Amino acid sequence: MIFSEELVSEVVNELQIADLCNATIGEVLLVASRLEELTGIPFIRMDQGSPGLEANRIGVEAEKAALDRGVGSQYPPAAGIPELKEQASRFVKAFLDIDISPMSCIPTTGGVAASFSSFIACTQRIPGKDKVLFIDPGFPIQKSQLKILGLECESFDIHDFRGAALRGKIEDYLKKGDIAAIVYSNPNNPAWICLEESELSDIGELATMYDAVVMEDLAYFCMDFRHPYGRPCEPPYPPTVARYTDNYILMLSSSKIFSYAGQRMALACISDRLFNTFYPALASRYGDSGIFGQTYIASVLYMITSGCTASTQYAYAEMLRASSDGRLDFNGDTMEYAVRARRMKKIFTGNGFRIVYDRDVTEPVGDGFFFTLGYGRMTGGELLKELLYYGVSCINLSTTGSLQQGVRACTSRMTEDLYPVLAERMEAFAKDHPLTDNGQ
Repeated sequence: MIFSEELVSEVVNELQIADLCNATIGEVLLVASRLEELTGIPFIRMDQGSPGLEANRIGVEAEKAALDRGVGSQYPPAAGIPELKEQASRFVKAFLDIDISPMSCIPTTGGVAASFSSFIACTQRIPGKDKVLFIDPGFPIQKSQLKILGLECESFDIHDFRGAALRGKIEDYLKKGDIAAIVYSNPNNPAWICLEESELSDIGELATMYDAVVMEDLAYFCMDFRHPYGRPCEPPYPPTVARYTDNYILMLSSSKIFSYAGQRMALACISDRLFNTFYPALASRYGDSGIFGQTYIASVLYMITSGCTASTQYAYAEMLRASSDGRLDFNGDTMEYAVRARRMKKIFTGNGFRIVYDRDVTEPVGDGFFFTLGYGRMTGGELLKELLYYGVSCINLSTTGSLQQGVRACTSRMTEDLYPVLAERMEAFAKDHPLTDNGQ
């Protein structure tokens, strides 16, 4: 044990954290940072999913050049600068083989703004369809957004509903007639599971049948490193629901694939059919055209952020252009996360831990930005707390909508000098928490 129970309790009380076992990402981060400050002992930081690689230089140079040209003196268009919209359309075609017009590719200040705006537009387009269905585990902030909006949601843990079972589970919710949108991330935050083509085909078919919009969060785009994705205009292409329905919004963030998190830039890529659909309820509510995409931009998104930073739009456009041209291998850059996950998993499983979400339908879960850990019969909250005593910070899976007992681990802040530290601490953890034959 590195930190005493007494010291951890003092810090938790000082920070006025009500329930450490179910602490948010931000609260865990505060506890770990405060313990480091008080003791000088470094933590193994597996809590916050912030990029652990340098910002892409192509983006940096393009943004500097844009500022030098004077773009900072003018408001950018709410729908996005033409260069970014054009390159976004081109990127989606090159790496997903999906056709979306530049008009329907809308920049947002990070994926959080994309989901927030999408929740508003999707739940207001058809009277009576005002709930959101989450395929959990997922990103906790998105449910917090619904609380702000006063919207209700349904959710279920996908752990026991993979493959053919997923269709029936989703349809049980859609049959009620009040689901406006279906939300998931692929690859998944926090479990790193990946929905497969057959599952996405079922989701897309159901979305069309019951007129629900699928919000596909692609924050970790092409980061299923089990497959050779990320080659422009060459198969294989990553699975996406966009092949199976026209009711979709793809959310593409620059934060992870280009390590450009600090500049808060993403895209909401709306299917052309959905973008151009007229909804009387939107026209009545906002007094505008009632066209989904136009309402999304002018009556919703603009009210939240008033557009995206102009210089960052030029940065994102240039990174997308370089990727589509084959000059930027973003997939190769981010493969470092898979290397880290593989090494970290080996240390944990070598000391009695197990991977909680360990399989997709047809193959073992891959290595990447996140993975999940369980230990014996400990609950997720108990494991979170116990790991803190050994200088390892993470989050309880229960905060992500999971019903499984365990924690989420992030690989982004792991560095070469910390592997022996992690090994030493987990050896001590296993010694202090012996497992019996029945997993106790």
